[in-house]
Amino acid sequence: MFSDLHPKFTSDFTLKGADRKCCRCELTPTGVKMSAAFRELSARFPALSPVGLISLPQMNHPVKCFSVGRWMSHTQTGSNVRPLEGVRVLDLTRVLAGPFATMILGDLGAEVIKVERPGAGDDTRGWGPPFVASQSLYYLSVNRNKKSIAVDLKHPRGAAVIQELARVCDVLIENYIPGKLQHMGFGYEQLSQVNPQLIYCSISGYGQTGPRSQSPGYDSIASAVSGMMHITGPENGEPVRPGVAMTDLATGLYAHGAVMAALLQRHRTGRGLHIDCNLLSSQVSCLSHIAANYLNAGQEARRWGTAHESIVPYQAFRTKDGAIVVAATNNRQFVQVCEVLELMTLTEHPNYKSNKLRVQHRKQLLHTLSQRFVQRDTADWLQRFEGSGVPVGPINSIQEVFADPQVSACSAQSSTHCSFSCPPWSTVHLLQSDLELPACSS
Repeated sequence: MFSDLHPKFTSDFTLKGADRKCCRCELTPTGVKMSAAFRELSARFPALSPVGLISLPQMNHPVKCFSVGRWMSHTQTGSNVRPLEGVRVLDLTRVLAGPFATMILGDLGAEVIKVERPGAGDDTRGWGPPFVASQSLYYLSVNRNKKSIAVDLKHPRGAAVIQELARVCDVLIENYIPGKLQHMGFGYEQLSQVNPQLIYCSISGYGQTGPRSQSPGYDSIASAVSGMMHITGPENGEPVRPGVAMTDLATGLYAHGAVMAALLQRHRTGRGLHIDCNLLSSQVSCLSHIAANYLNAGQEARRWGTAHESIVPYQAFRTKDGAIVVAATNNRQFVQVCEVLELMTLTEHPNYKSNKLRVQHRKQLLHTLSQRFVQRDTADWLQRFEGSGVPVGPINSIQEVFADPQVSACSAQSSTHCSFSCPPWSTVHLLQSDLELPACSS
Protein backbone atom coordinates (compact mmCIF):
# COMPACT_ATOMS: atom_id res chain seq x y z
CA MET A 1 0.00 0.00 0.00
CA PHE A 2 1.24 3.49 -0.91
CA SER A 3 4.29 2.08 -2.65
CA ASP A 4 5.07 5.50 -4.15
CA LEU A 5 5.56 7.09 -0.74
CA HIS A 6 8.84 7.61 1.02
CA PRO A 7 8.97 7.78 4.83
CA LYS A 8 10.05 11.40 4.61
CA PHE A 9 7.93 13.36 2.18
CA THR A 10 7.14 16.74 3.69
CA SER A 11 9.08 19.56 5.23
CA ASP A 12 7.60 22.21 7.49
CA PHE A 13 9.24 25.61 7.11
CA THR A 14 6.37 27.46 8.78
CA LEU A 15 8.31 29.09 11.64
CA LYS A 16 5.23 28.22 13.69
CA GLY A 17 5.65 27.71 17.39
CA ALA A 18 8.76 27.50 19.50
CA ASP A 19 11.14 24.57 19.92
CA ARG A 20 8.61 22.18 18.36
CA LYS A 21 10.13 19.26 16.49
CA CYS A 22 8.87 18.39 13.04
CA CYS A 23 7.19 15.00 13.21
CA ARG A 24 8.82 12.28 11.17
CA CYS A 25 6.79 10.38 8.59
CA GLU A 26 6.96 6.62 8.97
CA LEU A 27 5.69 3.72 6.90
CA THR A 28 3.91 1.18 9.06
CA PRO A 29 2.31 -2.18 8.25
CA THR A 30 -1.10 -0.53 8.40
CA GLY A 31 -0.31 2.52 6.32
CA VAL A 32 1.34 5.89 6.76
CA LYS A 33 2.00 8.02 9.78
CA MET A 34 2.11 11.54 8.35
CA SER A 35 4.16 14.54 9.40
CA ALA A 36 2.59 17.37 11.35
CA ALA A 37 2.86 19.69 8.35
CA PHE A 38 1.11 17.25 6.05
CA ARG A 39 -1.57 16.35 8.59
CA GLU A 40 -2.41 20.03 8.89
CA LEU A 41 -2.66 20.46 5.12
CA SER A 42 -4.57 17.26 4.46
CA ALA A 43 -7.10 18.06 7.17
CA ARG A 44 -7.99 21.26 5.36
CA PHE A 45 -7.63 20.04 1.78
CA PRO A 46 -9.24 16.63 1.15
CA ALA A 47 -7.44 16.14 -2.17
CA LEU A 48 -4.15 15.99 -0.32
CA SER A 49 -4.39 12.27 0.31
CA PRO A 50 -1.14 10.38 0.89
CA VAL A 51 -1.36 8.70 -2.50
CA GLY A 52 -1.21 12.13 -4.15
CA LEU A 53 2.28 12.74 -2.90
CA ILE A 54 5.69 11.36 -3.68
CA SER A 55 8.55 12.02 -1.33
CA LEU A 56 11.89 13.72 -1.43
CA PRO A 57 14.91 11.42 -1.14
CA GLN A 58 16.12 10.00 2.17
CA MET A 59 18.98 12.50 2.44
CA ASN A 60 16.59 15.46 2.56
CA HIS A 61 15.44 15.31 6.15
CA PRO A 62 12.19 17.08 7.02
CA VAL A 63 13.03 20.33 8.73
CA LYS A 64 11.05 22.92 10.60
CA CYS A 65 12.36 26.43 11.05
CA PHE A 66 11.22 29.05 13.48
CA SER A 67 12.65 32.50 14.09
CA VAL A 68 12.26 33.01 17.82
CA GLY A 69 8.50 33.13 17.40
CA ARG A 70 8.88 36.10 15.11
CA TRP A 71 6.71 34.85 12.30
CA MET A 72 4.23 32.86 14.32
CA SER A 73 0.98 32.02 12.64
CA HIS A 74 -2.01 33.95 14.00
CA THR A 75 -5.67 34.12 13.13
CA GLN A 76 -7.15 37.26 11.65
CA THR A 77 -8.69 38.16 15.00
CA GLY A 78 -6.79 39.52 17.96
CA SER A 79 -3.46 41.31 18.05
CA ASN A 80 -0.21 40.82 16.14
CA VAL A 81 -1.84 40.43 12.73
CA ARG A 82 0.71 40.40 9.91
CA PRO A 83 -0.22 42.21 6.65
CA LEU A 84 -0.73 39.04 4.60
CA GLU A 85 -2.14 36.71 7.22
CA GLY A 86 -5.09 34.88 5.72
CA VAL A 87 -3.50 34.94 2.24
CA ARG A 88 -2.54 31.50 0.92
CA VAL A 89 0.21 31.12 -1.72
CA LEU A 90 0.84 28.06 -3.88
CA ASP A 91 4.55 28.10 -4.69
CA LEU A 92 5.53 26.17 -7.83
CA THR A 93 8.92 27.88 -8.13
CA ARG A 94 12.46 26.72 -7.62
CA VAL A 95 16.01 28.08 -7.42
CA LEU A 96 16.06 31.80 -6.48
CA ALA A 97 13.82 34.44 -8.11
CA GLY A 98 10.51 32.73 -7.33
CA PRO A 99 11.48 31.34 -3.91
CA PHE A 100 12.78 34.80 -2.94
CA ALA A 101 9.42 36.34 -3.84
CA THR A 102 7.41 33.72 -1.96
CA MET A 103 9.70 33.97 1.05
CA ILE A 104 8.96 37.69 1.30
CA LEU A 105 5.24 36.98 1.09
CA GLY A 106 5.68 34.41 3.84
CA ASP A 107 7.62 36.88 5.95
CA LEU A 108 4.64 39.23 5.64
CA GLY A 109 2.33 36.56 7.01
CA ALA A 110 1.11 34.60 3.99
CA GLU A 111 0.77 30.84 4.22
CA VAL A 112 3.13 29.47 1.56
CA ILE A 113 2.77 25.88 0.31
CA LYS A 114 5.87 24.96 -1.67
CA VAL A 115 5.56 22.13 -4.19
CA GLU A 116 8.79 20.31 -5.02
CA ARG A 117 9.78 17.59 -7.46
CA PRO A 118 9.58 13.98 -6.27
CA GLY A 119 12.93 12.36 -5.66
CA ALA A 120 14.91 15.57 -6.01
CA GLY A 121 13.14 18.61 -4.65
CA ASP A 122 14.21 22.14 -5.46
CA ASP A 123 17.42 22.23 -7.52
CA THR A 124 19.14 24.24 -4.80
CA ARG A 125 18.80 21.43 -2.24
CA GLY A 126 21.96 20.01 -3.80
CA TRP A 127 23.84 23.30 -4.16
CA GLY A 128 26.83 23.40 -1.87
CA PRO A 129 28.86 23.14 0.20
CA PRO A 130 28.26 24.50 2.73
CA PHE A 131 25.51 22.26 4.14
CA VAL A 132 23.94 22.03 7.59
CA ALA A 133 22.98 18.44 8.47
CA SER A 134 22.72 17.66 4.72
CA GLN A 135 20.57 20.74 4.05
CA SER A 136 21.92 23.27 1.54
CA LEU A 137 22.34 26.73 3.04
CA TYR A 138 21.56 28.16 -0.39
CA TYR A 139 18.18 26.42 -0.25
CA LEU A 140 17.50 27.41 3.36
CA SER A 141 18.35 31.06 2.66
CA VAL A 142 15.18 31.63 0.60
CA ASN A 143 12.79 28.92 1.76
CA ARG A 144 11.80 29.80 5.30
CA ASN A 145 8.14 30.35 6.19
CA LYS A 146 7.02 27.59 3.83
CA LYS A 147 5.31 24.21 4.04
CA SER A 148 7.06 21.98 1.55
CA ILE A 149 5.47 18.97 -0.15
CA ALA A 150 6.61 16.83 -3.08
CA VAL A 151 4.05 16.22 -5.82
CA ASP A 152 4.31 14.54 -9.21
CA LEU A 153 2.44 17.03 -11.39
CA LYS A 154 2.26 14.55 -14.27
CA HIS A 155 0.52 11.88 -12.18
CA PRO A 156 -3.30 12.06 -12.07
CA ARG A 157 -3.25 12.00 -8.28
CA GLY A 158 -0.65 14.75 -8.19
CA ALA A 159 -2.68 16.78 -10.67
CA ALA A 160 -5.68 16.49 -8.36
CA VAL A 161 -3.58 17.87 -5.51
CA ILE A 162 -2.55 20.93 -7.55
CA GLN A 163 -6.13 21.51 -8.74
CA GLU A 164 -7.40 21.42 -5.16
CA LEU A 165 -4.67 23.70 -3.88
CA ALA A 166 -5.29 26.17 -6.72
CA ARG A 167 -8.95 26.19 -5.79
CA VAL A 168 -8.28 27.26 -2.20
CA CYS A 169 -5.21 29.49 -2.71
CA ASP A 170 -5.20 33.23 -3.31
CA VAL A 171 -1.93 33.34 -5.24
CA LEU A 172 -0.02 30.89 -7.45
CA ILE A 173 3.57 31.67 -8.41
CA GLU A 174 5.43 29.52 -10.95
CA ASN A 175 8.64 29.72 -12.94
CA TYR A 176 8.23 27.08 -15.63
CA ILE A 177 9.08 27.68 -19.29
CA PRO A 178 6.04 29.47 -20.78
CA GLY A 179 3.35 27.07 -21.94
CA LYS A 180 4.60 24.05 -20.01
CA LEU A 181 2.11 24.29 -17.16
CA GLN A 182 -0.69 25.08 -19.59
CA HIS A 183 0.16 21.86 -21.45
CA MET A 184 -0.13 20.01 -18.14
CA GLY A 185 -3.49 21.59 -17.36
CA PHE A 186 -2.25 24.17 -14.86
CA GLY A 187 -2.17 27.33 -16.99
CA TYR A 188 -3.83 30.55 -15.91
CA GLU A 189 -6.82 30.11 -18.20
CA GLN A 190 -7.41 26.61 -16.85
CA LEU A 191 -6.95 27.33 -13.15
CA SER A 192 -8.92 30.58 -13.31
CA GLN A 193 -11.89 28.42 -14.24
CA VAL A 194 -11.36 26.55 -10.98
CA ASN A 195 -10.72 29.74 -8.99
CA PRO A 196 -11.70 33.03 -10.71
CA GLN A 197 -10.06 35.00 -7.89
CA LEU A 198 -6.67 33.34 -8.34
CA ILE A 199 -3.71 35.69 -8.80
CA TYR A 200 -1.35 33.78 -11.10
CA CYS A 201 2.23 35.06 -11.30
CA SER A 202 4.52 33.63 -13.98
CA ILE A 203 8.27 34.13 -13.65
CA SER A 204 10.34 33.19 -16.69
CA GLY A 205 13.66 33.96 -18.28
CA TYR A 206 12.41 36.03 -21.21
CA GLY A 207 8.66 36.53 -20.87
CA GLN A 208 5.62 34.73 -22.26
CA THR A 209 6.14 35.82 -25.89
CA GLY A 210 9.00 36.63 -28.25
CA PRO A 211 11.80 34.70 -29.96
CA ARG A 212 13.51 33.67 -26.71
CA SER A 213 10.39 32.91 -24.68
CA GLN A 214 10.94 29.15 -24.80
CA SER A 215 14.54 29.37 -23.62
CA PRO A 216 15.44 28.55 -20.02
CA GLY A 217 16.68 31.52 -18.05
CA TYR A 218 19.29 31.77 -15.32
CA ASP A 219 20.60 34.83 -13.53
CA SER A 220 24.03 34.97 -15.17
CA ILE A 221 22.57 34.54 -18.67
CA ALA A 222 20.00 37.29 -18.14
CA SER A 223 22.71 39.48 -16.62
CA ALA A 224 24.75 39.03 -19.80
CA VAL A 225 21.89 39.46 -22.28
CA SER A 226 20.48 42.50 -20.46
CA GLY A 227 23.74 44.45 -20.61
CA MET A 228 24.32 44.33 -16.86
CA MET A 229 27.47 42.25 -17.21
CA HIS A 230 28.71 44.57 -19.97
CA ILE A 231 28.79 47.53 -17.58
CA THR A 232 30.15 45.61 -14.57
CA GLY A 233 33.86 45.09 -14.01
CA PRO A 234 37.13 47.00 -13.87
CA GLU A 235 37.73 49.89 -16.22
CA ASN A 236 39.16 48.56 -19.49
CA GLY A 237 38.87 45.04 -18.06
CA GLU A 238 36.71 42.02 -18.81
CA PRO A 239 32.96 41.88 -18.04
CA VAL A 240 32.23 40.52 -14.56
CA ARG A 241 29.23 38.73 -13.11
CA PRO A 242 27.90 40.61 -10.06
CA GLY A 243 28.88 38.88 -6.84
CA VAL A 244 25.29 38.01 -5.97
CA ALA A 245 22.43 37.02 -8.28
CA MET A 246 21.02 40.53 -8.62
CA THR A 247 18.87 39.68 -11.66
CA ASP A 248 17.11 36.88 -9.79
CA LEU A 249 16.69 39.00 -6.68
CA ALA A 250 15.38 42.01 -8.62
CA THR A 251 12.88 39.76 -10.40
CA GLY A 252 11.76 38.32 -7.08
CA LEU A 253 11.21 41.81 -5.72
CA TYR A 254 9.23 42.81 -8.82
CA ALA A 255 7.12 39.65 -8.50
CA HIS A 256 6.47 40.29 -4.82
CA GLY A 257 5.43 43.88 -5.54
CA ALA A 258 3.22 42.83 -8.43
CA VAL A 259 1.45 40.26 -6.26
CA MET A 260 0.85 42.87 -3.57
CA ALA A 261 -0.65 45.23 -6.16
CA ALA A 262 -2.74 42.40 -7.61
CA LEU A 263 -4.16 41.60 -4.17
CA LEU A 264 -5.26 45.22 -3.89
CA GLN A 265 -6.79 45.16 -7.37
CA ARG A 266 -8.60 41.91 -6.60
CA HIS A 267 -10.03 43.55 -3.49
CA ARG A 268 -11.52 46.20 -5.79
CA THR A 269 -12.65 43.99 -8.67
CA GLY A 270 -13.25 40.61 -7.08
CA ARG A 271 -11.25 38.85 -9.81
CA GLY A 272 -7.76 37.49 -10.16
CA LEU A 273 -5.29 38.19 -12.96
CA HIS A 274 -2.17 36.88 -14.69
CA ILE A 275 1.14 38.58 -13.87
CA ASP A 276 4.12 38.23 -16.22
CA CYS A 277 7.57 38.74 -14.64
CA ASN A 278 10.82 37.75 -16.30
CA LEU A 279 14.52 38.02 -15.64
CA LEU A 280 15.38 39.94 -18.81
CA SER A 281 12.78 42.69 -18.39
CA SER A 282 13.53 43.03 -14.68
CA GLN A 283 17.22 43.57 -15.30
CA VAL A 284 16.73 45.87 -18.30
CA SER A 285 14.40 48.01 -16.20
CA CYS A 286 17.21 48.33 -13.64
CA LEU A 287 19.54 49.89 -16.22
CA SER A 288 17.91 53.19 -15.21
CA HIS A 289 20.02 56.19 -16.29
CA ILE A 290 22.32 53.92 -18.30
CA ALA A 291 19.37 53.15 -20.56
CA ALA A 292 18.27 56.80 -20.62
CA ASN A 293 21.75 57.88 -21.68
CA TYR A 294 21.68 55.51 -24.64
CA LEU A 295 18.06 55.99 -25.68
CA ASN A 296 18.28 59.78 -25.67
CA ALA A 297 21.93 60.63 -26.28
CA GLY A 298 23.16 57.51 -28.06
CA GLN A 299 25.82 57.09 -25.38
CA GLU A 300 27.10 53.52 -25.14
CA ALA A 301 27.89 52.46 -21.58
CA ARG A 302 31.28 51.16 -20.49
CA ARG A 303 32.83 49.62 -17.41
CA TRP A 304 34.06 52.00 -14.75
CA GLY A 305 35.08 49.70 -11.91
CA THR A 306 33.92 51.42 -8.71
CA ALA A 307 33.77 54.84 -10.39
CA HIS A 308 30.69 56.67 -11.69
CA GLU A 309 30.54 57.81 -15.29
CA SER A 310 28.70 61.04 -14.46
CA ILE A 311 30.00 62.05 -11.00
CA VAL A 312 33.56 62.77 -9.81
CA PRO A 313 34.78 61.95 -7.20
CA TYR A 314 32.46 58.98 -6.68
CA GLN A 315 34.48 55.78 -6.29
CA ALA A 316 36.82 53.70 -4.16
CA PHE A 317 40.29 54.93 -3.26
CA ARG A 318 43.15 52.83 -1.98
CA THR A 319 44.24 53.67 1.56
CA LYS A 320 47.33 52.65 3.49
CA ASP A 321 45.66 49.43 4.65
CA GLY A 322 42.59 48.94 2.47
CA ALA A 323 40.10 51.08 0.62
CA ILE A 324 37.46 53.73 1.21
CA VAL A 325 34.54 54.76 -1.00
CA VAL A 326 33.81 58.48 -1.33
CA ALA A 327 30.68 59.91 -2.96
CA ALA A 328 30.82 63.67 -3.50
CA THR A 329 27.71 64.35 -5.57
CA ASN A 330 27.70 68.16 -5.44
CA ASN A 331 30.05 71.12 -5.15
CA ARG A 332 29.57 71.51 -1.40
CA GLN A 333 30.58 67.91 -0.79
CA PHE A 334 33.58 68.27 -3.10
CA VAL A 335 34.77 71.23 -1.05
CA GLN A 336 34.39 69.14 2.11
CA VAL A 337 36.45 66.33 0.57
CA CYS A 338 39.21 68.79 -0.24
CA GLU A 339 39.06 70.18 3.30
CA VAL A 340 39.38 66.75 4.91
CA LEU A 341 42.24 65.85 2.57
CA GLU A 342 43.87 69.26 3.16
CA LEU A 343 43.80 69.98 -0.57
CA MET A 344 41.80 73.21 -0.55
CA THR A 345 43.72 74.58 -3.53
CA LEU A 346 41.73 72.14 -5.69
CA THR A 347 38.53 74.05 -4.94
CA GLU A 348 39.92 77.09 -6.73
CA HIS A 349 41.22 75.19 -9.73
CA PRO A 350 39.26 76.21 -12.86
CA ASN A 351 39.00 72.58 -14.00
CA TYR A 352 37.16 71.51 -10.83
CA LYS A 353 34.62 74.29 -10.30
CA SER A 354 31.64 72.10 -11.24
CA ASN A 355 30.85 68.42 -11.47
CA LYS A 356 30.72 68.70 -15.27
CA LEU A 357 34.27 70.04 -15.28
CA ARG A 358 35.42 67.42 -12.77
CA VAL A 359 34.05 64.68 -15.04
CA GLN A 360 35.89 66.17 -18.02
CA HIS A 361 39.16 66.31 -16.07
CA ARG A 362 38.67 63.23 -13.93
CA LYS A 363 42.06 61.65 -14.65
CA GLN A 364 44.11 64.52 -13.23
CA LEU A 365 41.81 65.05 -10.25
CA LEU A 366 41.63 61.38 -9.29
CA HIS A 367 45.41 61.08 -9.51
CA THR A 368 45.81 63.90 -6.98
CA LEU A 369 43.16 62.51 -4.64
CA SER A 370 44.56 58.98 -4.83
CA GLN A 371 48.02 60.15 -3.82
CA ARG A 372 46.57 61.68 -0.66
CA PHE A 373 44.23 58.82 0.32
CA VAL A 374 47.02 56.23 0.27
CA GLN A 375 48.89 58.10 3.00
CA ARG A 376 46.54 57.13 5.85
CA ASP A 377 44.68 54.08 7.16
CA THR A 378 41.03 53.54 6.33
CA ALA A 379 39.96 53.99 9.96
CA ASP A 380 41.85 57.29 10.13
CA TRP A 381 40.09 58.61 7.03
CA LEU A 382 36.68 57.48 8.28
CA GLN A 383 37.27 59.37 11.51
CA ARG A 384 38.37 62.50 9.64
CA PHE A 385 35.27 62.41 7.40
CA GLU A 386 32.95 61.97 10.39
CA GLY A 387 30.56 64.93 10.53
CA SER A 388 31.75 66.36 7.20
CA GLY A 389 28.50 65.64 5.39
CA VAL A 390 30.33 63.60 2.75
CA PRO A 391 29.03 60.03 2.30
CA VAL A 392 31.95 57.65 2.84
CA GLY A 393 32.37 54.02 3.83
CA PRO A 394 34.86 51.18 3.95
CA ILE A 395 34.79 48.21 1.57
CA ASN A 396 33.85 45.52 4.06
CA SER A 397 34.41 41.81 3.83
CA ILE A 398 31.35 39.70 4.65
CA GLN A 399 32.85 39.04 8.08
CA GLU A 400 33.18 42.78 8.63
CA VAL A 401 29.59 43.34 7.46
CA PHE A 402 28.16 41.22 10.26
CA ALA A 403 30.53 42.74 12.80
CA ASP A 404 29.34 46.24 11.86
CA PRO A 405 27.30 47.77 14.71
CA GLN A 406 25.07 49.57 12.20
CA VAL A 407 24.12 46.27 10.59
CA SER A 408 23.14 45.00 14.03
CA ALA A 409 21.20 48.20 14.71
CA CYS A 410 19.25 47.68 11.49
CA SER A 411 18.41 44.12 12.63
CA ALA A 412 19.55 42.68 9.33
CA GLN A 413 20.35 39.29 10.82
CA SER A 414 17.96 36.90 12.52
CA SER A 415 18.79 33.65 14.23
CA THR A 416 16.57 30.99 12.77
CA HIS A 417 16.70 27.64 14.51
CA CYS A 418 16.11 24.48 12.49
CA SER A 419 15.13 21.28 14.23
CA PHE A 420 15.68 18.24 12.06
CA SER A 421 13.78 14.98 12.24
CA CYS A 422 16.96 13.25 13.31
CA PRO A 423 20.10 14.46 15.10
CA PRO A 424 22.03 16.62 15.05
CA TRP A 425 20.11 19.71 16.02
CA SER A 426 21.47 22.77 14.32
CA THR A 427 21.12 26.53 14.36
CA VAL A 428 20.87 28.34 11.04
CA HIS A 429 21.42 32.09 10.86
CA LEU A 430 19.45 33.80 8.11
CA LEU A 431 18.83 37.38 7.02
CA GLN A 432 15.43 38.59 8.05
CA SER A 433 13.19 40.37 5.58
CA ASP A 434 13.96 44.03 5.03
CA LEU A 435 10.19 44.60 4.86
CA GLU A 436 9.82 44.71 8.62
CA LEU A 437 6.34 46.02 9.42
CA PRO A 438 4.87 46.32 12.90
CA ALA A 439 2.04 43.95 13.72
CA CYS A 440 -1.35 45.63 13.99
CA SER A 441 -4.29 45.01 16.26
CA SER A 442 -7.43 44.03 14.41
